Amino acid sequence: MEAIQRMLHDIEWEVRHTSGMIGRRALSPRTLDALRAVPRHKFVPAHLQPYAYDNCPLEIGKCQTISQPYIVAVMTELLDLEADDVVLEVGTGSGYQAAVLSQLVRQVYTIEIIPELARRAEAVLKELGCDNVTVRIGDGHRGWPEHAPYDGILVTAAAPRIPEPLLEQLAPGGKMIIPVGPPYHTQELVLVEKIPQEEIKKRRILPVAFVPMTGEEEIVARED
Repeated sequence: MEAIQRMLHDIEWEVRHTSGMIGRRALSPRTLDALRAVPRHKFVPAHLQPYAYDNCPLEIGKCQTISQPYIVAVMTELLDLEADDVVLEVGTGSGYQAAVLSQLVRQVYTIEIIPELARRAEAVLKELGCDNVTVRIGDGHRGWPEHAPYDGILVTAAAPRIPEPLLEQLAPGGKMIIPVGPPYHTQELVLVEKIPQEEIKKRRILPVAFVPMTGEEEIVARED
């Protein structure tokens, strides 16, 4: 599909021009194939479908957005996922990021706090045959402990600090990618790695702008 190829070209151009920040000069073939396999227009409102393959975020209702394809690509790439991995996504939103992850791993568990968005995403994912994605309505701060530990955790909403439950649910050797910073301001995309000896290593990647994570804010969180 020509529109998807144009989107991939735009993503690859931006990856090259931000390689100094993200630490990659190109996306892996697996990430590119996953992006190529998922029809992004299925995850946006009908009136915005003509813009579905533009390299920009789009509104999906309920004051939420579907992320810019470049950001989806970078967050996916930096987790270094393998085919047998189990991944947690916090913030299902449209379901697009979960669909991309589903092409790369054995199982995706995804949490959305807005019931309408969760049900809509679940329906689209089912329509597309993403049978290895399980959607739950709930508070992403708590994670999903029943299926932990996770080889990767991807958070699609900004938190002022990294929620402690997510760190606890990350497997030794696993990686988490999360935007950290104040709501409605520029945040930092942070890559977190749990070293096998339980040490936490963090690296700031690039400035981003995500909608805030909502829910139980009083959960104890580790300072950034």
